Amino acid sequence: MDTEASYDLFPSRPKIMFMGTPEFAVPALEALINEGYDIVAVVTQPDRPKGRGRRLTPSPTKVLAEERSLKILQPERLDDDFLKTLLSLKPELLVVVAFGQIIPGKVLRSVQRGGINIHASLLPRYRGSAPIQWAVINNERETGLTTMFMDEGMDTGPMLLQQKVDILEGETAGELHDRLLSLAPGLLIKTLEGLAQGSIKKKKQDDSLATYTSKLTKEHGMLDWSWPAERVCGLVRGLDPWPGAFTYYNKTMLKLYRCSVAHATQTGLVPGRIRGLTERGIEIETGKGSVIIREIQAPGKKRLPVQEFLRGSQLSSGSILGN
Repeated sequence: MDTEASYDLFPSRPKIMFMGTPEFAVPALEALINEGYDIVAVVTQPDRPKGRGRRLTPSPTKVLAEERSLKILQPERLDDDFLKTLLSLKPELLVVVAFGQIIPGKVLRSVQRGGINIHASLLPRYRGSAPIQWAVINNERETGLTTMFMDEGMDTGPMLLQQKVDILEGETAGELHDRLLSLAPGLLIKTLEGLAQGSIKKKKQDDSLATYTSKLTKEHGMLDWSWPAERVCGLVRGLDPWPGAFTYYNKTMLKLYRCSVAHATQTGLVPGRIRGLTERGIEIETGKGSVIIREIQAPGKKRLPVQEFLRGSQLSSGSILGN
């Protein structure tokens, strides 16, 4: 990977416009505040309807910004009106963490130091949305975080620092998300300090190694029991907690959680057939091997441990799951 000279020496406390929306962005913003950085504004997505009552709900980033009495901007689009506001605030640097919109080039070019982004993968792999979930779905053994300067491409800018983490056996996307969330603030502060000290060099990404992810939808959760056991479990773990992997029994959708491989190489099985109940959960046959599912959720109900779910269910050994 080519290494280029670092950007010009950064100020030790640049004026920052922070752009972020979900829970993943909150610790990074909190770290900037606690370290004394000058936050001229926090840009986050507009309040969205949420829950059964569809009540307008602020983003987690907005909640923190309100608690810390920071200026808040919630543009629907990063258009010319937003650009005028940005120019009036005169930030020296954008810090972007899971904002939820593509940052136009005209916005990046309007800020003296451009934009720094934290991406939840080891770039250039897993560019795009939902990198944490896709890494788990694909049964990757490791992933991590990357800080980078932003350009107009999809996570294609020059990299600054990376932090690798192992994906633990049986770990869900939600659990991995929380581990990476706890590491992001430290990596961000280390990046800003390194830029100020001139000790970080930007590294061009090797585009030949790039992979891209797509946005997750509920339809991604459909299980195909003809898949091998490892692939079934990858999908179950990668879509936990949202949107959830699912199958059907007697035309009723069941969401499945907490998966582990019981047997990886057995063949001649009946995909989707329940082999039986074990101490760990319910064992289900696949196209190659079998899996253990420990939690199930019926429509409109809470997810339950398998043993509790089966008390009110017709599922039993020999039942066939699927369409």
